[in-house]
Amino acid sequence: MYKPQNNSDLSKGLWVESNRFYALGEYSCPVCRHGKIAAMPLMETFACNFCQHIFTANFDKQLLKMADSQLPLTWYWNGKNWKGIHREGTEIGWGYLLFGLSFVIFPTSIVGLGTYLFPPLPGSPLSWLPVFWTVLTFLTHLLCLVWLLIEYYQFPIFLYVGAIKRRLLARSLG
Repeated sequence: MYKPQNNSDLSKGLWVESNRFYALGEYSCPVCRHGKIAAMPLMETFACNFCQHIFTANFDKQLLKMADSQLPLTWYWNGKNWKGIHREGTEIGWGYLLFGLSFVIFPTSIVGLGTYLFPPLPGSPLSWLPVFWTVLTFLTHLLCLVWLLIEYYQFPIFLYVGAIKRRLLARSLG
């Protein structure tokens, strides 16, 4: 426990104590950054009212850990907001970046090279298909990469889309 030595330490101690992460507070959600997390009744966990994620807390270390994920993401409360704690070996480095880019570019270039080397006959009814197939290959592989990132970081995309729909509907009605 903090013991103030003089008046300036006392004011610092009060500030630190008033901004600490504790069980009865309500805080912004570190995952969706839209909802609020609060303690669940009769449980030792926290839950977000927007993205529905469940968290466990360590009040001594001011840590919040996502309990409903395969990869337990952890955040530190700095008194104002959550700061992510980078776990060793799980950050996205150059190897992952190169693999992701090659996953998108390599299949697209194979299909595009086939379109370039064996072009369709001009004026044929399906002359648009090779270019369409090349663009479709690029978009499909890019979508797979984005989906993996969304799953890794547990970004609640469907909840955001639902919230945007509710806002637009409320604006149009009101």
